[in-house]
Amino acid sequence: MPQLGKGGKWVFGWVVVNQYLKFQVPPEAYDEYGFMSDQELVFIMGSRRSGGFGVGRIDTIYSNEYMVKRIISETSMGQNKQIALPVEMGIKPGTRLLAVRGSNLALSFLLQGPIVELALIHPEIEVFTV
Repeated sequence: MPQLGKGGKWVFGWVVVNQYLKFQVPPEAYDEYGFMSDQELVFIMGSRRSGGFGVGRIDTIYSNEYMVKRIISETSMGQNKQIALPVEMGIKPGTRLLAVRGSNLALSFLLQGPIVELALIHPEIEVFTV
C-alpha cells in the first residue's frame, strides 16, 4: 500500500465503478477494516474538500454518535468483496474513486481534492475493477 509523500495518506488503490454501480474493495482494505461477505455496512458522508464517502461496518458506525449523524445509506458487502452504490449518491459508471485509509471506523473513497491530485501522479497505484 503506497503512502503519498512523507507523512501523507496511505492509499489502497483506485476503484472503478462499473455499469451496475458496483465497485471492488481492495483486498488489503477489506482485511484491514474487518469486512466480510453479506455483512451490513453503511455509507457515510465524505468531507466537502475530497467529496466521496466512507464505508464502515454498521456495528462500528452505530457505536459512534458523531458518525451516526453522517450516515447516507445502508448496504451490505456483496460476494467477491464488491459493494453496490445507491443511485441517490449520484456516482456514475466509470468513476474512479481513490480508496484511502480513513479513520479506524470507515474506509474512505475520495473523488477530488489534494489527495486525489497527488495520487494522479503516482502510476504505481493499483486499479481495481469488478
